[in-house]
Amino acid sequence: MTTGLANNTDASAAAALPLFYRKPVVLHSEAHAGWRLKDGDTAFAARTPYVPIVLGEIGEASRSYPVVFAGETLLPVVILGLSEGENLFVEERTWDREHYVPAYVRRYPFGFVSIPGSDRFALALDTASERVVREGAEGVPLFEEGGPSPLTRQALQFCEAYQAEFVGTKSFVAALREHDLLIDKRADATLADGRRYALDGFQVVDPDRFRDLDQTTVVDWHRKGWLSLVNLHLASLGRLSTLMERQLGHVAQAK
Repeated sequence: MTTGLANNTDASAAAALPLFYRKPVVLHSEAHAGWRLKDGDTAFAARTPYVPIVLGEIGEASRSYPVVFAGETLLPVVILGLSEGENLFVEERTWDREHYVPAYVRRYPFGFVSIPGSDRFALALDTASERVVREGAEGVPLFEEGGPSPLTRQALQFCEAYQAEFVGTKSFVAALREHDLLIDKRADATLADGRRYALDGFQVVDPDRFRDLDQTTVVDWHRKGWLSLVNLHLASLGRLSTLMERQLGHVAQAK
């Protein structure tokens, strides 16, 4: 059984929609005046074996998942499963409470969309989410008295912070690529029952090339906090074995 992270990521890009989002619409105080949002869970993420993360999350995420680089842009992602359509950290519609929930998951069904002809973004909502309420009194209002409700303002602030981290993440990855530190990686495992798994289509930092960085770059990256992030990424690769064990547990439960 093979899971290719690069292929999965590119498939999302080819569909012109980000992961999870099916019908994102820019929120408008008049068009969506009566809309509300009810409580939900993370069932929408139950069938994805990876999720993108941003720079500020690498520390926490690395404690729970392998952090690798995937897709055409080689942005960081966390590996959540070894099979297509399987997230080992979502059970009974709920994310495992003992593990970090990526910001990309927490912000859904909100998100940012770029405004054509500018470098600005607008707050959008995935109208395909089962949490969206178009009529009635269930849930929390998106707008109040012609303006954004506290819920919508909080979502806007969250998405603004995420976007700022995303810009920093792209700079970090650009530096890794500039110094030719990323190499292709593959993970193979055979479970006790003989079932085989292969994970490919991702890249990791080459430890030898990382150790050989010139002093000027080392000082610069230390000031930016990038050295520690690379070390956290490398340490997180040990979570691949933990992921294998988790997969084994799921196989045993399914019998």
